[in-house]
Amino acid sequence: MPREPLNSTARWALTSLALSMLMPSLDTSIANAGLPTLAAAFDATFQQVQWIVLAYLLAVTTLIVSVGRLGDGVGRRRLLLVGIGLFTVASLACALAPGWIWLIGARAVQGVGAAIMFALTVALVADAVPKARAGSAMGLLATMSATGTSLGPSLGGLLMEHVGWPSIFLLNVPLGLLNAWLVYRYLPADRTARTPVTFDYVGSGVLVLTLAAYALAMTLEGFTLGLLVVSLCGAGLFIVVEKQARAPLIRLSLFADPRLSSSLALTLLVTTVMMTTLVVGPFYLSLGLGLSSAMVGLALSVGPLLAAFGGVAAGRLVDRFGARRMVPGALLGLAGGCALLALLPTHLGLPGYLLPMTLVAGSYALFQAANNTGLMAGVSQDQRGVVSALLGLARNLGLITGAAVMGAVFALATGGPTQAPAEVIGRGLHITFAVATALMLMALILSRAKIKCGSGLAREEAGTADISSD
Repeated sequence: MPREPLNSTARWALTSLALSMLMPSLDTSIANAGLPTLAAAFDATFQQVQWIVLAYLLAVTTLIVSVGRLGDGVGRRRLLLVGIGLFTVASLACALAPGWIWLIGARAVQGVGAAIMFALTVALVADAVPKARAGSAMGLLATMSATGTSLGPSLGGLLMEHVGWPSIFLLNVPLGLLNAWLVYRYLPADRTARTPVTFDYVGSGVLVLTLAAYALAMTLEGFTLGLLVVSLCGAGLFIVVEKQARAPLIRLSLFADPRLSSSLALTLLVTTVMMTTLVVGPFYLSLGLGLSSAMVGLALSVGPLLAAFGGVAAGRLVDRFGARRMVPGALLGLAGGCALLALLPTHLGLPGYLLPMTLVAGSYALFQAANNTGLMAGVSQDQRGVVSALLGLARNLGLITGAAVMGAVFALATGGPTQAPAEVIGRGLHITFAVATALMLMALILSRAKIKCGSGLAREEAGTADISSD
């Protein structure tokens, strides 16, 4: 049956959604390649410039589950316009930052806008294109997400070297203005909600404070233990609040399913390791090997580009051999890649860094396809939205952990990477990726236990064809 062609309005509406996915994805990684440059520009420590990444990730992580429900109440198109506006204004504020504290605050506001854009873009697909073209539209958004993440380091490195660090943020201003106009002009107006939507303000607030305490514990010297206790107490309070909430932010009963819990844990562990490559990699490539900002950006883009382009091939492998077989294989590849990253760069330099990264990136693409497909195939139709949001939350928690915890490991191993000599940087890389290897071996053990578990969310019908990998 031929697909219904898109008219001009639908094409421009889809273009606006593609931009709404590309912009926040780009800013997830665009600052990473320039962390050494930003540290020098603001005379900041490694722990301080970590927050240029962490502030953005923290805002996205804490709000991504909440803004979808908020959009149901105030209108998705209206809230998306607010998110684009916040993101654009905050980007201008980042470019004008006189110091690192200002920049971190502006990045946090930018993250609020990004959370709105990430959460509502997918939800608006059904309003933008005919139902028969929804799958293609989702595929386009997935490509935009991967393209933004992979393009970020190389584009950021080139702009920093040839234009200056403010340019990586100024880039968003014309894109944001264009995007806002496209959304306003071509996306259908919001429908009036028939019943008021209840929003879990208390649960959202507790979650924000809990995650903020956790991230601060990883970066503030002298306060680690106290803030970890606060974050643990906050997690307990969040559980109590969600049990009593009429419309909980997260239904805790979902976590009783061992297959869901283990899949989320695997996602967190794997994204922790992937973020490690983007936080530790720039310092090794720049200070350890003496590469320029542009070369650092290009080197950092190898992994995300391979992961993006390997997605289709990975999906075919999962279709042919099954998710249960591919998850352990992907984790084994990640463990091997991390082990090689711990050993080869100190002896082979740049080739010793890039070769293991190809294994890490390919294994990551395979893990994403296998883990997400295996989990979603066992989820009933009315639970897919909730589980998808939880996967996003686990992914962002992993990104925060990679930036904070693994960054702390690297800082401890080097005694402060901004001032350390090249050989000390290399030793720090060795120690950090030895820890990453241990994390992947833990994930491999967990995956074997996961295979033996059934799923309480599973439908009676095994395997459906309409599941798409993330």
